[in-house]
Amino acid sequence: MVDYDVVVAGAGPTGLMLACELQLAGVRTLVLERLAQPVDFSKALGVHARTVELLEMRGLAAEFLRDAPKLRGGNFASLGVPLRFESFDTLHPYALFVPQVRTEQLLTERALHLGAQLRRGHALTGLTQDEHGVTVTVEGPDGPYEVSAAYLVGCDGGGSTVRKLLGIDFPGQEPHMFAVIADARFRDELPHGEGMGPMRPYGVMRHDIRAWFAAFPLEPGIFRATVAFFDRPYADRRAAVTEDDVRAALTEVAGSDFGMHDVRWLSRLTDTSRQATRYRDGRVLLAGDAGHIHLPAGGQGLNLGFQDAVNLGWKLGATLAGTAPEGLLDTYESERRPVAAGVLRNTRAQAVLIDPDPRFEGLRELMIELLHVPETNRYLAGLISALDVRYDLPGEHPLTGRRVPDLLLDTGEGSRRLSSFFHEARGVLLTLPPDRGQADAAAGWKDRVALVPVNAVRAPGATSAEFTALLIRPDGYVCWAGTPGGGVDGLTEALHAWFGAPTP
Repeated sequence: MVDYDVVVAGAGPTGLMLACELQLAGVRTLVLERLAQPVDFSKALGVHARTVELLEMRGLAAEFLRDAPKLRGGNFASLGVPLRFESFDTLHPYALFVPQVRTEQLLTERALHLGAQLRRGHALTGLTQDEHGVTVTVEGPDGPYEVSAAYLVGCDGGGSTVRKLLGIDFPGQEPHMFAVIADARFRDELPHGEGMGPMRPYGVMRHDIRAWFAAFPLEPGIFRATVAFFDRPYADRRAAVTEDDVRAALTEVAGSDFGMHDVRWLSRLTDTSRQATRYRDGRVLLAGDAGHIHLPAGGQGLNLGFQDAVNLGWKLGATLAGTAPEGLLDTYESERRPVAAGVLRNTRAQAVLIDPDPRFEGLRELMIELLHVPETNRYLAGLISALDVRYDLPGEHPLTGRRVPDLLLDTGEGSRRLSSFFHEARGVLLTLPPDRGQADAAAGWKDRVALVPVNAVRAPGATSAEFTALLIRPDGYVCWAGTPGGGVDGLTEALHAWFGAPTP
């Protein structure tokens, strides 16, 4: 017997979304958060198109979209050429400006509504595991205690206690940039910078000292100001940043602190990038920043962790329900670890491009030219937004392993969006006439896969590849596609591979 099915360490966006996914699967979930109160500042400031699509699939997008500005252009290395999302087959061709505080508030409400337990001010300090489960030691307000669970997931950030207790290596690249950050008001007008990018309309670039200052508005009168230095000694990240630190940095780079006042938040960052050598150790898994950290260029971090959670949630839920096929849980690491490696690669490239060293000027000029090429722009927009993610799944159909856009379906009972069939985090088998035999073949899985016969489909953007049926996982990725005349070839195998044995 265990106290909970899953303990999640960390109540950031990754941990909260994972709790939501697990509760949808009927999993008893406890979230432990070391901080006694939610933070009142936002590190991340937005969600990308793929994350908005996933929110839509869970019936959550409307709350996130309410009053949130839509940023039609993405950002790659602040080179001043916006990344365009309009060519993707998505109903959400934008990044959504939603402060992390708001994201965590909405996800907390959702997780609690679904029945998850959340304990704030309770820090995980130890763990032991065997073949039957995990015992977690927790330091709470009233002293230490233990909790038992079938599984533990570390969503506890870049300094993950869970990862350290497991002894999982976290190799990567040491920083060559450090920056101080302040969310504040400024009495003096901030200078407009050239080539600072769509998200950085104010700034100063100093090629002579390899440093820059940039700022963008968070809300009326409040700016996020960042001052970055390259290849010089930097302060211990564990040390608190002071207003004097930011004033001194601003004065050195821009010649003034511009009357900075009413400071709301201070922090620092570097371009350190690391990835855990594995995401699983027995009954303990890692997700989000616990498994990967990188320069927050392009705003990819929160989204990467969010998508980790959606990938892991249904697989862990099926494992606990006893319906998962052998090896399903292992596909979490095999699918998500390469995606994170790709984010580390593109953020490392951006770290070079934002370095004002004059030696890199030719590289920046060349990259600006390439960003004006539609094919290059689309490729990088796909990387930043995660709209291009394709998992290496068995099957020859061009849609296999890819996300499905939010198709408009003619169901015979009116039009419905495909996303509406994913609110319960189940799989979906979409079938088109005249091949209706697929639904009969999948009848044994209807407790895990919604059978959705439709008369016609319409993609939101680009024309989809030809298909007569699609088997779609709960995270929205195609794991089998039927073709005209193909009947049910491969469908039963795919159902077994992703959803386990049929119900008698």
